[in-house]
Amino acid sequence: QEQLVESGGGSVQPGGSLRLSCAASGFRVPYIAIGWFRQAPGKEREGVSCISSGEGFTYYVDSMKGRVTISRDNAKNTVYLQMNSLKPDDTAVYYCAWLSYCSGIGLGRPNSWGQGTQVTVST
Repeated sequence: QEQLVESGGGSVQPGGSLRLSCAASGFRVPYIAIGWFRQAPGKEREGVSCISSGEGFTYYVDSMKGRVTISRDNAKNTVYLQMNSLKPDDTAVYYCAWLSYCSGIGLGRPNSWGQGTQVTVST
């Protein structure tokens, strides 16, 4: 059964860092596109970043460029999202998803979701 499990969330102070993990089972991450999304309280879910299948092309939304890095460990079948210089506005539940594609125009349609991991940025 295909499954994505996020971990690595927590509470940090502004300016801090977190690395989120998305562990996949039932499929191999080198052969699929994986994206990260987030949903803040009272707001719609929004895309953050994605990594394509194969060569691992990466895409970042403008609001997160320079502060996040997406990467993939094929041996661990896991995708990571390194987040730096965190701000209170980054507080949200972060989800990873298997996407229809990841390209220069953005994140494709999500096919399946993980359960999410909470990130809270506050003093």
